[in-house]
Amino acid sequence: MGAAIRGLDEEQTLELTRAMLESGESWRLRDEFPRLVDKHSTGGVGDSVSIVLAPLLASLGIPVAMLTGRGLGHTAGTADKLEAIPGITQHLDRERAVRLLRETGMALGVATSAVAPADRRLYGLRDRTATVDSLPLIVASILSKKLALGAAALVFDVKVGDAAFLPELAAARELARRLVGISRGLGVESSALLTSMDEPLGEWAGHAAEVRESLECLAGAGPKDTVEVTLALASEAASLVGVELGAGELRAALADGRAGATFTRWAVAQGATEAWFERPELPLAPEESVIEAPRAGYLARIATRRLGELLGAAGAARTAPDGELDRGVALRTRVRVGDRVEAGEEMARIYLRRVEPSLVEQFRACYEVTEAPAPSLPLVLERVG
Repeated sequence: MGAAIRGLDEEQTLELTRAMLESGESWRLRDEFPRLVDKHSTGGVGDSVSIVLAPLLASLGIPVAMLTGRGLGHTAGTADKLEAIPGITQHLDRERAVRLLRETGMALGVATSAVAPADRRLYGLRDRTATVDSLPLIVASILSKKLALGAAALVFDVKVGDAAFLPELAAARELARRLVGISRGLGVESSALLTSMDEPLGEWAGHAAEVRESLECLAGAGPKDTVEVTLALASEAASLVGVELGAGELRAALADGRAGATFTRWAVAQGATEAWFERPELPLAPEESVIEAPRAGYLARIATRRLGELLGAAGAARTAPDGELDRGVALRTRVRVGDRVEAGEEMARIYLRRVEPSLVEQFRACYEVTEAPAPSLPLVLERVG
């Protein structure tokens, strides 16, 4: 509580992070894989970048390891999304991570309880004392887990905007600055990109739907915004270990199947069936409702955080830590902020397990159409590093 009220300076935050890190295992995977990179996102709605970025870089000879997380609030977790693939398991300890990196060039999974156990204890206390949103405690929590993996470099995707953990640019910039500074202070090369989360990233939001969209990206297709953010972060991560990758080289690895083949090899090593990737079947909730433009004009705003909360209320989020979630609940966005729409035009479509008129109306209220043109939103705002 004292840290939350009075704050911690960078040196104090670094020492807290170090103590939490040293409360458990430290894998130091860079000892075996000197160019190993890691990536962390502060989360949003429709953010499936990690699923595309890891095999993309691995297919180009840059090993990638990430400890994935579960959903939190309006944000879906990468671990929950990947479990939409039948048979896949994500338990990850050091031995398994090394094996996966040697066999496939990438290791994604949920860490054992031996990694940063102090973080779980302290987070439980923060949850009970309303200190979850303390910036130094957030930084120490994120980094105590990420740095335990022991990558050579770490790139952060810090979200800004309505659905970001810290919506204001100044606060997000300070979070990025601290994440980068303390990572470097603890011996890991790092940088951060501030990216927009004022509207859902990609066309789909929802666990299974985002996996399907990730597979499209890995086949050289997929939505332009997801691909743009992925390429920017992939290039940034590679540069941290001394490799310059241009957009053309990265796009080629997607288009010619190298990245997709790498993802398939990893998933099979994690328990999936290779034949499933020939005709992947992913659940989609059966009841569809269309969100139409109420009048002609321009899409001016999407209440993106609220969309994430509504998807959770429809079943896409757990109500208890060990509860079930519905991976078929989804939202498909048809237009972007700044686009011209006509009266009655489909702006989005929601997929629910059962139709609930009041819930559909709440989804509809998240979209604002105005007569005057609205500016389109830049995806990558700035770099901190």
